[in-house]
Amino acid sequence: MTDKTPPKSGLSRRSALRLMAASGLATFVAPHFLGGAAFAQEDREPKGRVVVGMSQEPTVFNPLMVHNEVDDAVHFSVFDALFRIDPDGVIQPNLAAEVPSVENGGISEDGLNWRVRLRDDVKWHDGKPFTAEDVKYTLELIVDPKFLSWRTGGHSLVRDLTVVSPTEITWRMESEFAPYLAFLAETFMVPKHILGAAEDPNTAPFNQSPIGTGAFKWSNRVPGDRVELVANEDYFGEGPFIEELIFKYIPDMTVLYTQFQSGDVDLVDQSYITPDHYAEAKELPDRTVTLEPGSSIEGIFFNLERPQFKDPAVREALYAALDRQSIIDGIYYGVGTMTETFMPPLSYYYDPDLPKQEFNLDKARKILDDAGWVPGSDGIRAKDGVRLAFANSTTSGNHLREQVQQYMQQIYREIGVEMTISNLPPAVMWGDFWTKSQFDTAMSGVTFLIASDPDVTNRFASTSSAAKGGQGSNTMQYSNPRVDELLKEGRGTFGQEERKKIYTEVQQIIREDLPFLPIFAYTVVMGRKSGLEGFKFNPNTRTPSWHAAAWSWKD
Repeated sequence: MTDKTPPKSGLSRRSALRLMAASGLATFVAPHFLGGAAFAQEDREPKGRVVVGMSQEPTVFNPLMVHNEVDDAVHFSVFDALFRIDPDGVIQPNLAAEVPSVENGGISEDGLNWRVRLRDDVKWHDGKPFTAEDVKYTLELIVDPKFLSWRTGGHSLVRDLTVVSPTEITWRMESEFAPYLAFLAETFMVPKHILGAAEDPNTAPFNQSPIGTGAFKWSNRVPGDRVELVANEDYFGEGPFIEELIFKYIPDMTVLYTQFQSGDVDLVDQSYITPDHYAEAKELPDRTVTLEPGSSIEGIFFNLERPQFKDPAVREALYAALDRQSIIDGIYYGVGTMTETFMPPLSYYYDPDLPKQEFNLDKARKILDDAGWVPGSDGIRAKDGVRLAFANSTTSGNHLREQVQQYMQQIYREIGVEMTISNLPPAVMWGDFWTKSQFDTAMSGVTFLIASDPDVTNRFASTSSAAKGGQGSNTMQYSNPRVDELLKEGRGTFGQEERKKIYTEVQQIIREDLPFLPIFAYTVVMGRKSGLEGFKFNPNTRTPSWHAAAWSWKD
């Protein structure tokens, strides 16, 4: 019988980065996935079920395809990656037997040659063995130009993938890429024997009925209602300790909270409990409700290809007219932290010295006056035949965001700007409308980092706009040559202090360019039933359901 108890070992990213500066490369060392007493539990038969409530519906089940944060909740339970990152920022082995480093010979001194050793006791949910062939297939599929890949950053630098044995694979990096370990922590492996045999991986049945190696197996999906998973009792790692894991879709945020209150929902995943319910929720009997530092930034995102937003003065004026403190205090009940950047406040790379936005309507009007935006007979400004009018979109049923929109609509009218509200169901809002930049402006909470690494190529590189034929999540269609240079430099730099200088300058330029208007850094209201054990919030991932394998009900 396989020992499911992980040993206690791991190296934090901060410690690792200090070593990188000295050695020229990452030196993450850890012999097993998610070590530490916090996760150690005895083997026992799975029992019971957990219902996770979500305000947005998971719809993309191939983890390599274009998707959003909400889909990750399912991915983390059905699939495994070579590595994962834990709540303390420790990169741990998952499908790999160890995290490669200079010390253990897994990565060469120059950072270009990699050797990854794999576990030998992993099986796909259909019983087939997981091998290095699956890793090779996954990494090659991601960069296949015919495949609708989520992101290719880092993976596009991989060359000479060689299967040495069923449990060992090597490759060469075309150039140094400091974030690659972190990227691999969010790159879930897919089965070659299934997707490789499909006529078209983009439309394969696998995409709606996935087979992974994770702690839970696919059972059923009821569109518009729920996704049902069942325990994988042959899982190689810790757990699972529950029989069923249900992701229940409840689009109305108030109804989601009501179902948590009544006990129909055991845990609230994205978009959490809304702050207006926090005071009541924390007093509920048999519920554990906590404030947790999130990694997402709530903001207003511009489609910079719209003519009215090509003028930086417009973006600056709209920012000056945004009373963010009133939004946080009056609408979000003080839950949220003012910020001027995309970088989470807890990040080592966060720059606290960026220029502070000042709410000032007179200043906003003067900026527009000086830039030549003149009010028309209807009071709405125009310049060169372009009216200063746009739509703002977000998820229907998110009542707090709807209140922010109503405030913005009113306050922008006072400076001669017309904003209409055009909200959509989640599946539509976060589909092509968002990913292919079909919006004017959008209100969203975005996690810019990948497994806590500061590289934001996926969000800000000019080559990362899907609407312009790129692969990535630059939905703003932002382009700045200096930012492109810095991002390239940052990806090839391993020293912590050197990287901090690079990403500080990136933050300064983004703050000046304002491709999006940051409203606040998230503090999430996390709620679960008090009898649910094994849960630990992870600010380094995009979903609280990142490790449902450890969950169990108190006897």
